[in-house]
Amino acid sequence: MEQNYTRPVDAALFPDGCERGPFSKFAIWMTALSVVALIGVYAAFLVLSQGLGMTALDDYFGFGLWITFDLGVIALGAGAFFTGFLRYILNIDPLKNIINLAVIIGFICYTGAMIVLVLDIGQPLRAWFGYWHANVHSMLTEVIFCITCYCIVLIIEYIPLILEQKQINRVPLLHALAHNLHVVMPLFAGMGAFLSTFHQGSLGGMYGVLFGRPYAFRDGFFIWPWTFFLFVLSAVASGPGLTMLIAALMEKMTGRKLVSYDVKALMGKIAGTMLLVYIVFKILDTLAWIFGLAPSAGLSFGDFFHGWIYGKWLLFAEIFICGVLPCWMLLSAKRRAKPCLLYTAAILNCIGVIINRYVQTVQTLAIPSMPFDAWQTYVPNWVEWAPCALVLAYGGILLSLSYRYLPVFPQETELNGIRPGSKPNAWGL
Repeated sequence: MEQNYTRPVDAALFPDGCERGPFSKFAIWMTALSVVALIGVYAAFLVLSQGLGMTALDDYFGFGLWITFDLGVIALGAGAFFTGFLRYILNIDPLKNIINLAVIIGFICYTGAMIVLVLDIGQPLRAWFGYWHANVHSMLTEVIFCITCYCIVLIIEYIPLILEQKQINRVPLLHALAHNLHVVMPLFAGMGAFLSTFHQGSLGGMYGVLFGRPYAFRDGFFIWPWTFFLFVLSAVASGPGLTMLIAALMEKMTGRKLVSYDVKALMGKIAGTMLLVYIVFKILDTLAWIFGLAPSAGLSFGDFFHGWIYGKWLLFAEIFICGVLPCWMLLSAKRRAKPCLLYTAAILNCIGVIINRYVQTVQTLAIPSMPFDAWQTYVPNWVEWAPCALVLAYGGILLSLSYRYLPVFPQETELNGIRPGSKPNAWGL
């Protein structure tokens, strides 16, 4: 007969009707994440105290792992603004069961990206120059302002969830504040969609205007290069997939149902629809580049690839294995009904956008741009990897605290029933 486990010491802080694992297991988990974070903090200290010479960046690779990581997490964090737009503006009601998680993930991705950018700009004490001495001719200026403003929007969207914590919500003033913030949330969802769309696009547009780098350069549509729109589409295609994957991972680690499968399948359908739009335009863009832009620069298709690390397999993997294949899986209700196919498609979708950011950032710089140049190889060192691990650990800590103490998942009680004293799974978080 199954015995009831002892109620955790912090049980009074749990969301109503929800059970959590022993505090001892939670403390061990948080300690492990904190150790990873501290290693990243040490690496960050080395960079801030001794400069970018501690990294593998050089005159060829001013952009490297950090920018690839930033662009990747910002794209995958697009689930926040796109899910918010669908929930609050288009009023797709089932998304109310996952919108809180999407906001938390977006908050982690954007604040984490800004943490890494503090290291990457080289002189953090001059970080304010981008705001006060803005270069109005640079797309990065728009990125600076839009990312900053959208981070503020995410904070505002996160605050009501914190205020709904059981003990905090008993304070009448804070309860009223949380309620009023929920009332105006469609306004902030619209602002977030506008801000995030333009900074996602400007990140892509930055590569598209590099006329000295034919691998990334693209012709324009009105005032924007095509990459502006491709970056937006790839972000909204992959963001919902990451949100759904993290929900599934949290269910596996906690042993509790948090989001109904119908909602996750809906997120997969949304991701598949946007992926279809993206992959069609991506294929058209690639064909135009191969048969138009590359020959106009006096280059052939093969001139942009070298060896294994910069091989043609990357383009094939991005478009077909991580684009066409997951799109085919996600657009079919029959295939979405199978968890293994749904999650596999979402993983491939996320890998595809990371490959895209990698080749746009690293491969673009590795290709010789002058007749006397040669192919360059870039291998990031541990000082670059550790801050990335710091962001992942920071995300794990914030998600863990939010899950344990905040009412993140509206369906949790309904899906699991109120079972005081029920025993959690092996992870027990």
